[in-house]
Formats: sequence, C-alpha cells, structure tokens
Amino acid sequence: MRIRAAIAVPAASAAAAALLLTAPQSQAATGHAQPARCAEKALTVRAKAAAADPTVVRVSVTNRGARACVVDRVPTVTFGDLDGAALPVPEGGTGTYRLAAGGTAYADVRTIGDPADPEARRVDSLTVAASAAHWGRSFTAARLGTGKEVLVWEPVTTWWQRTAAAADRAIGLS
Repeated sequence: MRIRAAIAVPAASAAAAALLLTAPQSQAATGHAQPARCAEKALTVRAKAAAADPTVVRVSVTNRGARACVVDRVPTVTFGDLDGAALPVPEGGTGTYRLAAGGTAYADVRTIGDPADPEARRVDSLTVAASAAHWGRSFTAARLGTGKEVLVWEPVTTWWQRTAAAADRAIGLS
C-alpha cells in the first residue's frame, strides 16, 4: 500500500500541473486581465502616402480612450471595390496588439511592387481598419497624396509597430 500511495500522489500532482500548464491563458490565475477590444469610436485612424515612395502608405491608429485596449495585430487594408485585403508581412498576422490609453501604433502598406506592372489595378480609395470587425476609415487617392488613383497589385502591410520608423523598416522603406 505504501508503494501505491507513494506513486499515486506524485502522479496526481503531475496530472494537476499538466492541466494547469495546458489550460488557456484566460483560465489561468495570472492576475492580469487581457484588455478589452478597442471600440471603433475610441480610435482615430490616419493614412498618408510616403513622400519618398508613393507606393507606400503610412497608417496609424490612436486610442483616444481612457483605458488600454487591443486591436488586431495587423491592420485590415482594402482597396476601392476590389476583393481582398493587403497581406501581412511577415505572415502569421493573427493575434492582437495592445494600445495604451492615448497610445498610437503605426504600420506601412505597400500597394504595388512595380508601378509599371501591366497587372496593376487602379482604385480611387483605400480603407484602413484597426480590426477586421471594424468598418474602418476610407481615404481618397487625392487625400492620401497618390494623385487621382491608387495603384494596386499584390499589396502587403506590416504588423502594427511602436514607431513610424519601425514600420518603415519593416516594409523596407529605410
């Protein structure tokens, strides 16, 4: 009997530890609650073409709320009436990004790799949303500073970054 008890107690402890280690973080007793999703009305979204390269649009999102909140790790960027959105670079853009109260995050979007590409599409606007569940904000080509149209072909976007310079580096602008 002593041998069984000596084996059973460590085995039960190991099983309990395994359950705690594999439990979703939301169930773990960490003491740190994940911030809520940002309400779209608490966010300010901006976009402007980079002066050095009009195929790159710099975007930002600012949390005007009084508390930290989260947005998607990658902005959702769509183009006029075209289907689809800019793809994240690097891949694997699922997850969230924490925005402090009053905090701003930055991302860059490369709308087209080669403006002379015969496959290029032309749209009059693009829309940026901090989360896929948001409607986002639309920007005309003139407001972006890209002229009468935005050239689009295989667009990519960076993950949200802490600084505009980091977003530029991530897209290869600097």
